[in-house]
Amino acid sequence: MSDTPTKTQVLLAKLAVGLLVAFALGGVAWYGVSADVFRRVWLNMVDRPGGPMTFRFILQPVMATVAAVFDGIKDARTGRSAYLWTMFTNPETIGARLSEGVIATSRIILLGIGMDVIYQLMLFGALHPGEAAIIAILLAFVPYVLLRGPASRIARWWIGQGPAGAVR
Repeated sequence: MSDTPTKTQVLLAKLAVGLLVAFALGGVAWYGVSADVFRRVWLNMVDRPGGPMTFRFILQPVMATVAAVFDGIKDARTGRSAYLWTMFTNPETIGARLSEGVIATSRIILLGIGMDVIYQLMLFGALHPGEAAIIAILLAFVPYVLLRGPASRIARWWIGQGPAGAVR
């Protein structure tokens, strides 16, 4: 995301991060940290794709992919280096680049948290907030982080293949 984010985008990003942190801490405070908790979290996560509301396992990653492709194209047009690669090779940019990713995916993260809370209440009759945070990150943020760089590389290659002066 090479454009300056609006106040609304920054507010949504702060809300998303705040909810993720609150849900993670709430999960630890509510259920603790033990081998039984890890086993339950793992089993619940493995069962989710086959249960109700399976469409979110397609919807959220697709939305994150669309955001990654748009931002990757912007990166290619502005000559910025690949997203994840830059974080590994230039550690002082990690904060700014993660912030860009959170701003780009904040709505998807919030949607993911909401859908997982509904899923848990429907299926378990209880809330496991730590699991909701994990699922939201895995379905919304991870695909964005993994796909923005390749989208930028493909866009850079595509832009470079056109005839001179062609606008794409």
